[in-house]
Amino acid sequence: MPLPALPSSLDSFDLAILAVLQKDNTTPQRLIGEAVNLSAPAVQRRIKRMQQTGVIAANVAVIEPAAVGQPITIFVEVELESERTELIDAAKREFLAAPEVQQCYYVTGEADFILAITVADMSAYEALTRRLFFDSNNVRKFRTFVAMDRVKVGLTVPLPG
Repeated sequence: MPLPALPSSLDSFDLAILAVLQKDNTTPQRLIGEAVNLSAPAVQRRIKRMQQTGVIAANVAVIEPAAVGQPITIFVEVELESERTELIDAAKREFLAAPEVQQCYYVTGEADFILAITVADMSAYEALTRRLFFDSNNVRKFRTFVAMDRVKVGLTVPLPG
């Protein structure tokens, strides 16, 4: 399946810079410049532009959950009682506010949301289900899938080229 066309604001230098940053966003701009054949100031300008335009959404450290006492990953399908706009927006706010929710997608199909959740243990997950699902008048049902193994986890976006 071909990738969509590039936004006109991104060129091959930008893509090369993004490829380096996706592997390690602490790479010094001088080294990025050497890798992509640009000066460090040119790399700095391009990174700043991509941050300002939202191409680079965040610069974060990816933490191993088990190393900080959060070894259980759970995926949850959530089906709402009503799909009225204000109720969908309220659910989005609830999921956004829960630190245990690592990812939240509003989806098509039977479920309305798919959540990726990280917790310390099943009692923490039970407490979360009470807060997010059982105490909500708008959650019709939810299905839980506990991950047995983290085979691949990442946020790297495939880049053309």
